[in-house]
Amino acid sequence: MGKDAKKAKEFNIERYLSGGVEKIVKNALKASLTNPRESVFMGKYALASKKAAEKRRAAEERGEHVPPFLIASITSSCNLHCAGCYSRANHACKDCAPVDQLTDLEWKKIFEEANELGVGFILLAGGEPFIRRDIIKIAAETPEILFPIFTNGTMVDEEYLKLFDRNRNLVPILSIEGGQETTDARRGKGVYDKLNTSMKRMKRAGVLFGASVTVTTENMKEVLSDTFVQQLYKQGAKAIIYVEFVPVTEEAKHLAPGDKEREFIRKELLRLRLKHDDMVLISFPGDEKTSGGCLAAGRGFFHINSHGGAEPCPFSPYSDLNVKEIGLKGAMNSPLFKEIQAQELLMEDHAGGCVLFERRDQVEAILQKEK
Repeated sequence: MGKDAKKAKEFNIERYLSGGVEKIVKNALKASLTNPRESVFMGKYALASKKAAEKRRAAEERGEHVPPFLIASITSSCNLHCAGCYSRANHACKDCAPVDQLTDLEWKKIFEEANELGVGFILLAGGEPFIRRDIIKIAAETPEILFPIFTNGTMVDEEYLKLFDRNRNLVPILSIEGGQETTDARRGKGVYDKLNTSMKRMKRAGVLFGASVTVTTENMKEVLSDTFVQQLYKQGAKAIIYVEFVPVTEEAKHLAPGDKEREFIRKELLRLRLKHDDMVLISFPGDEKTSGGCLAAGRGFFHINSHGGAEPCPFSPYSDLNVKEIGLKGAMNSPLFKEIQAQELLMEDHAGGCVLFERRDQVEAILQKEK
C-alpha cells in the first residue's frame, strides 16, 4: 500500500469509527428539537453513544476492533416481491415460513453483547423485519442502542405505533423509490398508497421515522430533488438514507450509479443538507474514496443473517462463523473478514453500489481456501 493510501485509510478509519456515531447522533438531535419527547430520548442516547465510543476506543487500545454498526437481518420472509431485490437473488429471502432462524431470545443475547462491546447502531433488516414483532420488542429492551428498522412500510398497525411511541430507540425507515409511478413499478401496485398511509399514521402518532431510497441512474434526479425531500419532510420523515442500487443481473447493470452519477449524488447531498438542515441525509456507501474504502467485513460493520451467520455485508452473503455459537466478539475475529481486509478488496474501485458483490468470486475463493 502506498504512503498516501495508507494515510487516507488511517485517517478515515479513525474519523468514521471514533466519530461517526456521535456525528450522526448530533444531527439527529438537531432534527428532533421540534418534538420534546424525541429530544429527551436523543439527549439520553447521545450520552449512551459517548459511552459506547469510549468502549470502542478502549478495545482499540487493547488491539481489539469493535465496529460501531451492525446490520441484522432478523427474518428471511417478506410479503413483497420487489424488482431487482438482492435478497431474493441471493436466496436469502423467501415466501415460506422461516426454518432454523434465530429466536427472539438468541437475538436478545446478541443485542446485549453488542451493548457491552460498544456497538451504537444495529440496523434491523430482512426480508421484512415487521414480520418478527417479537424481535423488535426485544430490541426495545436495549435503549442504549439505536435500531433503525428498514421496512417496506406495508405492515404498520396500531400495536407497532404504540411500541414506537414508547420506545424511541426503534426508528422505522420506510423504503420508497420516488413518486407513485416509480415506487409501484419496483415494489408493486398500491404500495405507494400504503406507504403514504403509514407515514400519515406515524406523523399523527408523533413517531420518529425516516425513509430509505434505492438510488438508480433512472430515479436519482427525482429522489435528490428539493420537491421530493420537502414532500417527505412534510409527511413527517426526519431522515432520508440513500442507498446505491446493486445490480443482481447483467441486464440491471445500467441502473447502478457510476463515477459520474456518484459525483452528482455527492454534490446534490451537500446542497440538500445545507437547505434542509433540520433533516438527516445519509448516503450509503457514499463516496468510498474519501471514506477509505468499503466499511464492510468488520471495518465499520458486518452483517448477521437470520440464521446467525456472520457475513461481510448483506450484498456478500458468505460466512465462516455463526454468532449463535461464538458470540459477536468471536465473529469480529472472523478469518474471512481478516483476509478480505488483508487482500484490500474493500479498497478496490467498482462499478456498482457494492465492491464485495462485484468481487464475489474472490470472496468465494477466500472461503473455499479456508476449508
